[in-house]
Amino acid sequence: MAFPERRTVDILLTTALLTTVGVAVYCARRVILMFVFAILFTYLIHPVVKFLQHHSLFFRDLRGPAVVEVYLTFVLLIALAGYTFAPSLARSTTRVLDEAPTFLNSLSTGDIAKDLRGKYGWSEAQELRFRAFLSRHKQDIQSLVPTVDRYLSSAAQIFGYLLLIPILAIFFLRDGPRIVDVLIRLLFPADRHPKIHALVTELHLMLTQYIRVQLLLCLLSFVFYSAAMLVLRFPHAIVFGILGGLLEFIPVVGWTSTFAAVVSVGILSHSHWVWMAALLCIWRVIQDYFAAPRIMGSHLKIHPLAAIFAVLVEAEIGGIVGICLAVPMMALFCIVWRSIAEERQKRGCVSDREAAASGASNFVETAIS
Repeated sequence: MAFPERRTVDILLTTALLTTVGVAVYCARRVILMFVFAILFTYLIHPVVKFLQHHSLFFRDLRGPAVVEVYLTFVLLIALAGYTFAPSLARSTTRVLDEAPTFLNSLSTGDIAKDLRGKYGWSEAQELRFRAFLSRHKQDIQSLVPTVDRYLSSAAQIFGYLLLIPILAIFFLRDGPRIVDVLIRLLFPADRHPKIHALVTELHLMLTQYIRVQLLLCLLSFVFYSAAMLVLRFPHAIVFGILGGLLEFIPVVGWTSTFAAVVSVGILSHSHWVWMAALLCIWRVIQDYFAAPRIMGSHLKIHPLAAIFAVLVEAEIGGIVGICLAVPMMALFCIVWRSIAEERQKRGCVSDREAAASGASNFVETAIS
C-alpha cells in the first residue's frame, strides 16, 4: 500500500485549498464588502434607470444613456442641495464647533444641571441626582473628544470607499445580467444552469424587496424626525429630517449620527432637546424591534423573530457591517435552504416512484412464473 494514501492526499490538498481561499477572502474583506454594497446601491437606483430607459425622450430602450442620465441627475440634485443648504449648515457647524468645548466642560463639571433646573423647573433633588449621575460618568464624558478624533481620522478612508461604490455600481447597472450569466457558466456544470438561474432570479426578487423595505423605513424616519422637530420648534427641521431618513440606510452609525446632530442643534438653539432625545430613543426602539422586523418579515417571507435574531447575531460577528447585511443574509439562507429541500423532496419522490415501479414489475414476474 502506497504511503501516503491517495485519499489522505486529497483531504490534505482540499483542506489547504479551503484554508488558502479563506485567508484570501479575509485579507480582501474590505474590497468584497465594497462590491456587496455596490450591488445594493445598484438595486437602489435600478428602478430609476429602468424608468428612464423606457421613457427617455432621446435614448429610449438604451441602457447606457439611461445610467448616465441618472448619475447626472443625482449630481445636479446634490449640487442644488449644497447651494441651498450649505451656507446655513456651515454657520450651524461653526457654531457647534465653537460651543462644543464649553458644553463638554459643563457636562464634566455638572454645571449643566443648574441650567436645566432653571429651564425646566427641576427641583433641587432632581438637580443633585443629575449632578451625581454626571459625576459617576465623568471619565466617559471626558473621553468623548478622543473618540470623536479617532472617528474623524478614519473618515477620509471611509469617504474614499463610499465614492467607489457608485462607480462600481455603473458596471452592475450596465452589464449585470451578463456578469451573472458568465459566473454561472464558469462555476457550475451545464446541467445545473437552469436551476442556478432560477435561484438567482429568486435572489434578485428578494434584494429588490429588501431595498423597497429600506426605502419605506427611511421614509418613516424622515416623517418622524421632521414632525418631531417641527413640533418642538427645532431649526432646519426638514433638512435634518431628510438627513435622518438618508442615514437610516447605515445601521447604528446612521441613527447615532442623526441623534448627535439633532440633540446638538437643540442644545445650541435652546430648544427642547431633552424631550427630543427621549422621543428619538422611543422611536429607535419602535423602529428596531417592531417596525423593521415586521415590515421586512412580511416582504421577505421571514419571521420577525428570525429577523431580530439575525441582526443580533450578525452584530456580534460583523459589527456594523454585520447588522447592515443581517436581514439579506437571513433571507438568502432561507431561499437556499428551501431550494435544497425542494430538490431533495423531488429526488425522494422519484426514488419512491422507481421503487414502486420495480416492486410492481417483480410482482408481475413472480405471478407469471
